[in-house]
Amino acid sequence: MRMDRRLLVVGAAAASAAFAVRRSFAQGYPSRPIRLVVPYPAGGGTDFFARVVATPMGETLGQTIVIENRAGAGTNIGAEVVARADPDGHVFLLGDTATFAANRSLYSSLAFDPAKDFAPITLTGRFAIVLLVNTDKLPVASVRELIDMAKKAPGKIHYASGGVGNPFHLASALFAQAAGVELTHVPYRGAAPALQDLVAGQVDMMLVDFATARGQLTNKQLKAIAVASPGEFYGLPGVPPVAKDLPGYEAWAWQGFVVPAGTPPDIVGKINASYLATVKKEDIVAKLNGAGIEVLQSTPAEFAAYMKSETEKWERVVKAANIRAD
Repeated sequence: MRMDRRLLVVGAAAASAAFAVRRSFAQGYPSRPIRLVVPYPAGGGTDFFARVVATPMGETLGQTIVIENRAGAGTNIGAEVVARADPDGHVFLLGDTATFAANRSLYSSLAFDPAKDFAPITLTGRFAIVLLVNTDKLPVASVRELIDMAKKAPGKIHYASGGVGNPFHLASALFAQAAGVELTHVPYRGAAPALQDLVAGQVDMMLVDFATARGQLTNKQLKAIAVASPGEFYGLPGVPPVAKDLPGYEAWAWQGFVVPAGTPPDIVGKINASYLATVKKEDIVAKLNGAGIEVLQSTPAEFAAYMKSETEKWERVVKAANIRAD
């Protein structure tokens, strides 16, 4: 009994010392420039979001936030960098649907556990997704016409995405499942080259975020026939939701900030507060909204709950479509 008590006292002392160290880290945070890892190449929607918010967040925190693009393996390369970083708040990640919800089902093994190796900070935004068709290849003006054509020619309609298992691939798989049609997937290394081939007529259709698509919407070959949000999207007035013809259909590309697991809660709170202060600025929100990004904010607990629900949703889609990324 005396030995047990001694161990208990030693354990309590160690825990107290660890808490004091963590509190000391938090009080001195940040002590150097902060790295914000973006698991995509420069120029995409996630990178755009990061660059819009990084400077004002850094000003609030009193240190520069440096964007570090670590693309590859469906966001897993960048995510692993952060999962293995010191839990002191000087490295954090802007991950997305793939990182936190889909990759556990898509890959036979991951070098990190999305549910255990990160501490959520906040949801940051979700991207409106638009269904585009090349009207030279696919002369349809509505989701209903598209479904009718797909049922007459199973597997003959080809859709592009930015890679196996990325949010737009999953949104397309969900569309095919909901419509009861067979479509053929053509993956690319990113949404931008996929969109270019859609314009060129190499593929027939694509679900992609408005932030990426907006620069190509003036091309006469392209037509936006629907949006994946449950209602109309302000950036494309008059374009109906997919749900008009497929009730219940909804898909977003969403994202959020996380730090390595074990980061002191006070530091998580400071980063969360800097983000909330940033998205209270009207010019920042206007810039993000203009790119079709709905600005979101949440508590760490709310973000964790959202990750869980989205993981369950996309796991069902991945299994039903038998999608593998390795």
